Amino acid sequence: EVKALGDKLRKEQGEEDALHLQKIVNWSRAFTLLGLLTLWVYPNPVTVMFLSLGFFTRWTMIGHHTCHGGYDNVDTKPVGGPSTYKRYTFAWGSLWRRAVDWMDWMLPEAWDMEHNRIHHYKLGETADPDLVEENLSDLRDGNQPLFVKYLLVGFFMSTWKWFYYAPNTFKMLKYAEHRRARSLTKEMIAQKDSILTLKSLLLGTIRWISAWEFFYRVVGPMFMYNFVLLPLPILLIFGTQRYYYAIVNLLLTDIVTNIHGFLAVVTNHAGDDLYRFQTSCNPNTPTFYLRAVISSVNFSCGSDIVDLAHGWLNYQIEHHMFPNLSMRSYQKAQPRVQAICKKYGVPYVKQNVLWRLKKTVDIMVGNASMRRFPEGVVDQSKDML
Repeated sequence: EVKALGDKLRKEQGEEDALHLQKIVNWSRAFTLLGLLTLWVYPNPVTVMFLSLGFFTRWTMIGHHTCHGGYDNVDTKPVGGPSTYKRYTFAWGSLWRRAVDWMDWMLPEAWDMEHNRIHHYKLGETADPDLVEENLSDLRDGNQPLFVKYLLVGFFMSTWKWFYYAPNTFKMLKYAEHRRARSLTKEMIAQKDSILTLKSLLLGTIRWISAWEFFYRVVGPMFMYNFVLLPLPILLIFGTQRYYYAIVNLLLTDIVTNIHGFLAVVTNHAGDDLYRFQTSCNPNTPTFYLRAVISSVNFSCGSDIVDLAHGWLNYQIEHHMFPNLSMRSYQKAQPRVQAICKKYGVPYVKQNVLWRLKKTVDIMVGNASMRRFPEGVVDQSKDML
């Protein structure tokens, strides 16, 4: 029943999905333009808000769904050419495509490896690179006072894209490159699931990752794009003082974008009402669909404005069931999936994102733990790897 719904939604995608994508792209560009036009003004929340929304929507809505293949079966010529909004084309292959399509702290190819290929098919497992409870085990088990743990969480929220996500996704890409080249070492295999942060990269904890390559290939282009090229016209036109204003606005934008991204991304697979698993399962099986529901949470959803505020990541249950759908298709899928879950008595969690933030922070600092799925209770042998 669930698989049939996914197939039906994919077949229904067409011109309306392309037009919807065009609307979202226009909104994202408008946010960015409004931010850039006021970048020279004394540091202010209006500039920061518009610029942040531009960066945020370009990743979570346009880049995310495009790189999943959500528009591969849709004619996107009216939006930006026949191949612009297609997987393995959008932001891939060159610095130029990255700059034009989606410039961010993460390398798109690395993000695809970590998120699309591993996280989605190892959801809630120890091998899931985005499993909050596992990744924050040192903080959870640490003996720091609770207020210190909260301060560390605040730092993580404000910096996580360049401090954690960019290096860790790059590590997953390098591991895959070594595997394809058949050059894996025992050290690499042993550190496959180890988390790489900027701190551990600089300390050389994972020696087979080059800090120099990381900087020139991954975060260096974003730094040059964001803090050199974007404010450069202001320096040339308005002078030094306005240039400093622009730099401060961009720094504040990065902090706000990190926090907004944390709210929309990190909170949708963490909480004491969600499950983690000890085994792996095959994709597109009943077990796979079940895990998408009981290890994910949806937020408020249903309208383009509400969905935009959540970066279209408020449909995590449906997205993990059917990763390669358009944004519009998730709006159509949500009530149908919820009805199916109700029909079969499967718990379907849909809550306010701020409440999910509280639950996520509780997991991070060790105040709560995720549920362990009772393996063997249901016969899943046909679905397992």
